[in-house]
Amino acid sequence: MSNEHGDILKVSLEKERANKIELSIEGINITFANAIRRYGMMRTPILAIDNVVFYDNTAWIFDEYLSHRLGMMPITTPEKLPQDVEVIFTLDETGPKIVYSKDIKSNDKEISVAREQIPLLTLNENQRLRFEAKAKLGYGTKHAKFQAGLVTYEAIGENKFKFKVESFYQMKPTEVIVRGCNELEKDLAEAAKELKKAEKKKD
Repeated sequence: MSNEHGDILKVSLEKERANKIELSIEGINITFANAIRRYGMMRTPILAIDNVVFYDNTAWIFDEYLSHRLGMMPITTPEKLPQDVEVIFTLDETGPKIVYSKDIKSNDKEISVAREQIPLLTLNENQRLRFEAKAKLGYGTKHAKFQAGLVTYEAIGENKFKFKVESFYQMKPTEVIVRGCNELEKDLAEAAKELKKAEKKKD
């Protein structure tokens, strides 16, 4: 990686545990550091449940509340998915039991609910919950359920910044930064292309 002057950037991974990392990047200015932060959190494509059809719900929680809970459950998001990808999740459970995120089944073996022990609700005797949910790609700029994680930074020297990253389990925390930077690079390339087109029209 290099900055706008062609200098090589120095990236050091300092701490890593579970879904959190700390790293330092040397050779960037505050504008670039903020772009990395914003793209990591808000411009990294994330899968989230966006539509739910309830076929049976005799539980004590109404459909809209369950839809919101499902939307906020983290979904594993592989890299380079097509923009129009659609993943189907289904559940059919009858009480008495506690329904967990692990009970929700995906039609794609590579994609699942990222955390298995998230409680959805408790079904009492003979209560039933049956639904089909669709997950799609989105960005944190649209809704919090599409946010990849939290990214913060602080200046620790001249052109050197310390970043703290906490993923929401859709991907590894390192991927939050890597994929965010990839999206930033694509947007910059697209902006450069559009500027060239505008120059040609002007000429």
